[in-house]
Order: sequence, then C-alpha cells, then structure tokens
Amino acid sequence: MVSFLERLPRRGKKAVALGVDVTILASAMWASIALRLGGWWPDLGDRSIVVLCLVAGAIGIPCCFGFGLYREITRYVGLQFAVRVGYAVTAMALLLGCIALMDNRAQGLPRSSILIFWMAAMLGIGTSRALARYLIGRMSRRASSRTLIYGAGDVGAGLVAMLSQDQRSNIVGFIDDDDARVGSEIRSLRVHSASDIRDVVRTLRVDTVLLALPESSRRRRREIFQELTAIGLRVMLVPTLKEIAEGTARIDSVRQLQIADLLGRPAVEPIGELLCRNISGANVLVTGAGGSIGSEIARQALRLGPRRLVVLDNSEFNLYAIENELRGIAGSSSGVHITAVLGSVLDRVRLERVMTDHLIGTVFHAAAYKHVPIVEANEIEGVSVNAIGTLRAAQAATRAGVESFVLISTDKAVRPSSVMGASKRLAEICLQALADTQRPQRATVPNRRDFERSTRFTIVRFGNVLGSSGSVVPLFTEQIRSGGPVTVTDPQMERYFMTIPEASSLVIQAGAMGRGGEVFVLDMGEPIRIIDLARNMIRLAGYSEKSATQPLGDIAIQVTGLRPGEKLAEELLIGDRCGPTEHVAILQAHEPFIPWEELEPQLDCLEAALDQHDVATVRALLRRLVSGYENEEKANALVREPSDQPRPTE
Repeated sequence: MVSFLERLPRRGKKAVALGVDVTILASAMWASIALRLGGWWPDLGDRSIVVLCLVAGAIGIPCCFGFGLYREITRYVGLQFAVRVGYAVTAMALLLGCIALMDNRAQGLPRSSILIFWMAAMLGIGTSRALARYLIGRMSRRASSRTLIYGAGDVGAGLVAMLSQDQRSNIVGFIDDDDARVGSEIRSLRVHSASDIRDVVRTLRVDTVLLALPESSRRRRREIFQELTAIGLRVMLVPTLKEIAEGTARIDSVRQLQIADLLGRPAVEPIGELLCRNISGANVLVTGAGGSIGSEIARQALRLGPRRLVVLDNSEFNLYAIENELRGIAGSSSGVHITAVLGSVLDRVRLERVMTDHLIGTVFHAAAYKHVPIVEANEIEGVSVNAIGTLRAAQAATRAGVESFVLISTDKAVRPSSVMGASKRLAEICLQALADTQRPQRATVPNRRDFERSTRFTIVRFGNVLGSSGSVVPLFTEQIRSGGPVTVTDPQMERYFMTIPEASSLVIQAGAMGRGGEVFVLDMGEPIRIIDLARNMIRLAGYSEKSATQPLGDIAIQVTGLRPGEKLAEELLIGDRCGPTEHVAILQAHEPFIPWEELEPQLDCLEAALDQHDVATVRALLRRLVSGYENEEKANALVREPSDQPRPTE
C-alpha cells in the first residue's frame, strides 16, 4: 500500500491526504460530541450530527490549504509542520465556534465539544503525518545501504543530522579510534571501537562506511581504506573541514574515494607570494604546453594574471587543444594575450625569436620525452629533445634576456637506469653548468639594451603525477574497465606520486625561489607500491581482486616483468645534502655537476653522435657525463639487496 502511494504523482498524493483529513475532521467532530454527551449517537435536538461532521470537513480543508499543509512533503515533515497543524486546527475550531454561536446561539451543542474537537483534530492530523513519514522511512531503509560512520567527532555527528532523511543511507552506528568515545552514543547511535570493526560489520550487517576523518593524513586514510575494502565494504569520503568552511563543499556532499585521496602525504597549501612572483604582470612562455604538466602550469599561470602567455608545443593537436582551453578560461575581458607557437625546442633560432618578440621574462621548460621504454628504444630522439633541446632553450633564454628559466625534471634522473633518466640528468647538468658561468651581462636584444641582467636557471625535480598521459593510472583504469587483467611489472616496484595540480603549483613556487643553478626537490611523501595502487584502484572501482586465494574475484593482477630501463624504486636525491626553503614541501639539494669548460666539448661530441645516429657513442657519452648511470639490472640488484624476503602484499 505504501509503495503504491509513493508511486502516485504529486496531485494524487495531495488528493489522498485531503481525503484522509476530511475523514479525520469528521471523526473528530463526531468523537467530540459523543464524548461530551456520552453516547455513540447523541441527541442534538433539531440538529443533525452528520451535518455537523460535514461542516467540520468543509471548514477544515480550506484552513489546511491556507496554512500550507498540502505543500509540505510528508517524508520531511517536522516541528515546523506541527506548528502549521496547530494554526490550522485552531482556525477551524474558532470558525466552528463562531458558526455554532450564530446559529441559535449554539442551542443543543455543548461548547466544550469545540475544545475536544480541537484536541482530536490536532492528534488525528499530526498522527497521520507522523505515521506516513515512519512507514515511508521504514520502506526506504529496507532498500538503502546499512552505513557506519568512521569518526565520531563533530563532522560525524553533523553528518548523521544531515543524512537522517537520506533514503539511500541507513546510519546504524559509529566507529572511532579514540577509546574515550567508545561506548558512548550520538543521536542514539552507539560508538564502536575500530579494533572490533569486523565483528561490528557482521553484527550490524554493514555494507558501506563513510570516512568522516577530514583532518586525518592520507596515509591513515589509505590504511583504513585497505582494511575496510578487504572485508568487502564500500568506502565513501566526507569533504574536509577546509572545503566545508570555504563553501566549496557541504558536509553531506559524500563522494567515493579517489586515488588521489590515498596518496602518501597530505596536500600542502601554496604560498601566494611565491605563486605570483615570476608570473603576475610578466610575459610567460611554457614549452611542452600540450603535455600533462605543461598544460597545468599554463592553466595556473593564466589565473595568476600574466601580461602575456605563450604556449609552445610540437604537436599541432595538443597545441590546438590547450590554446582553446586557455582562451575559454581567460574569456574576453581578462586582458591576457595568449599566443600559441608550433615549434620544436631543438630549433634555437625559433626559440630565441619567440622569446625576443614576446619579451619573455619567465620560461617553464616542460618539453620532454618521458616514456621510459619508448625512449629506451629511441635513444637518439630522446637524448636530442631531453638534453640538447633543454640546452638550446636555455641558451636562447640567455641571449633573449629572459629573467627566469625553470626546468621540470624527474626522479628518474637520480642514478638513472634508462636513457630517459640519463638524458634528463644531463639536462640538469647543462643548466647547473650554465648557471655557474652566468655573469650579469648586457642583454643582446636591442629593445632591452637599457637592462643588465642574467638568466636565473632553476631545476625542479619530482616523481610521478597521477593521471598524466602514458602513466600507470590511466592504463590501470582502462584495464579495469575492460575487465582485466591489470598488469604490474614487478610486485616490489614502487613510485612517488603527486597530483598534477599540486606538482604544477609547487613547480611555479620553486621557480620563484631560484637564484641560479639550484636543484629543488618536491616532497613527495612516501613511495607507493604499484601493486598496492592496482589493488586500491580495483577496489575503488567496486570490484574485488581475483587471485589464487580468491578465485571468485572479479579482476586479476598479472605480473609481466620489468621493461627495458625500468627501476624497481626511484630516488629524489643524488646525495644527502639537502636543506629547507621558504616552502615546507620544497627542499633544496646541493649536487655536483661538470663545469662548463669541461662539459662543452663533450656536448659537441654528443651532438655529432646524435647527428650521425651513433647509438653506441651516445650511450657511452651518457655514461661518461652522468654519474651513477647503470643499466636496470645493476640498479635493481642494489634495490633487492637489503632484503631477500619479499615484502608482504597486504
């Protein structure tokens, strides 16, 4: 019956409520006279009790309409609705009393019956709505998920209040790590200990957990997520207190966890002055602007108010896409001049002309080939773009009088095992050497001859970013969507991860701190094992892992073996000399390099070998110039040495 009523259209539900109220009001009038006169069919002389009941309904319904009783949705009625019922029933009683007095001064009708009618009508209408709300809520809870809230603090308590009317969730209790809260109750819901989570889940038949731990670290979130999903629970996340305070989210804006929520470190707030220092009011060039990092740097730079933003890429499609996006963000009234340049970083003349014509003050050099196995099989192209392309861009910046040149580097440049990593480390060495020889000199650009400056070269090194093109996260996503298997090269492989927006923000801030030749390293938190990342992504997608111990699982993980050039673990520092900076998440490394006088002739030999496509000579020169460059077998042997026992998978 209740389900039938729920399926009725809004007008149908109003008609049912109106019919119920007419019946209640007529019954209330009958009961009030019967109780007062003491009989089921009281004698009212020349008056008819049936007529009085019909009059009560005829007067009552307009009062109910007038006080908005039929505008309220029954599922959500509360105290305010009860107040409206009181007003409506009081108005009915007063009107009935006035009509009765005008009709022969109410002869034969006890005046106290009006008061009894008032009480009976209040009770009847209020009870009907409360009963309907209870039945609807009970039906909804039967079909809804049985949910635990992990975190019995202010956010958890507020979440219960906000979700009390949500038919999708039936809150059955709390879980908390704080023993002082265990055993207490919040809104009649018991707080259970986190150590008893399995027993609580089984006893309360829980299928969903809401994480109301906005101040917890990502590491703690990851531990809780892995523990809960391992016992088959769906895990949802409540917005952080910062998001709620800033108005970007509400406390009831529960969402599914994303892989970024499970990183090894919390996001760090940017320093506004560092963000703006090299960008606001300046002319900015981003090379490799069609890539993952380059495009995000361009977006963030645009929002910081440069005078001109020039984006350069060698891919016509990528350049077209980022230019359109930037123009959409900027709008017609921003005043920022956006210029798209199709070109290669290997063309020094083209680069110098672009920097000169647009009076570039800041360069973010993100152009690079980054896919390790592809660069390993295409050494000439990789070294040309990553190392020689960086050198030519830096030399063009010097000749054009650019003030700041920021190189986006990678953790694969530290004791590299691949051509990609070695080429990026050589790019770092080139900038360190140029910075060492850089002296204040008169710019060669005619319209800048009144200025005397040198280019500040800065290197920013960090690990993997989530969701970048060609990275593991999009690959795993596609494999999970296709039903698996998810391919992992080695169970021991681990990487540092950071979100693209945060990495780009830190790159901009690190570039602002550079004085010339520094290597800044971003704090990436703790490394994450790739096999754990795969398991978490499978669980986040709502599937279970298929393995020898769980043959009925949904998606299997397949170990394929290391690919050419891959390392089991990456590092961020070459040595142990590292110091703090203005930003807590940015460290400054002090690392050796080759002086320009020694480096220049070697680079000439490298360019000659690249021109001749002499792969053997290119690799030999990389080993000579890049300290610690070993093949992957030697590098990974060092990683495996500390322990012969494999690390546990869970």
